Amino acid sequence: MQPRDLFEILMREHIDSVRAFLLSSLRDAVAAEDVLQETFLVAWRILDRYDRKLPFGPWVRGIAAKLLLNHRRKLGRSRVHYCDEEVLGRIDDGFRAFARIPADTFDESLDALRDCMARLTGPQRESIVLHYEHGLHCKQIAERLGIGFEAVKKHLQRGRAQLHRCLQGKIPTEDVA
Repeated sequence: MQPRDLFEILMREHIDSVRAFLLSSLRDAVAAEDVLQETFLVAWRILDRYDRKLPFGPWVRGIAAKLLLNHRRKLGRSRVHYCDEEVLGRIDDGFRAFARIPADTFDESLDALRDCMARLTGPQRESIVLHYEHGLHCKQIAERLGIGFEAVKKHLQRGRAQLHRCLQGKIPTEDVA
């Protein structure tokens, strides 16, 4: 298989997960798309350094993380969420675990998340959607839902914990020899 064909297959397979990885740290969707495009451009340029024996996802997310840190240095902290190497490493660990959910595509893996979201209580689900999909802060969510600031924080905390437990149940445990 030609390098160009291999790259195209790998890019299609991983672009959505790299986009999600970037959006987990950037508030600006346009900037995330710019870093995404730059990530795959860099990956194409250094494809000869990719070890085919290793998974492509962590390799390309590593490139994205470095570009994200560069982006942060250029813009300052104002438009980037929790973006240091340790946090990006933990986010990548989450993506590695998420990739173990039995599915053929990233979107099919997201079905597991959608199923877990459906199991949340109404206020938990609403708080999580408003915070993570719409980018609202706790104070804005409280105003929108007509509840207290502390209640929103609890809904988010409990909702995240329940999502984590639910998703952990969908990830097969690794065989230990």
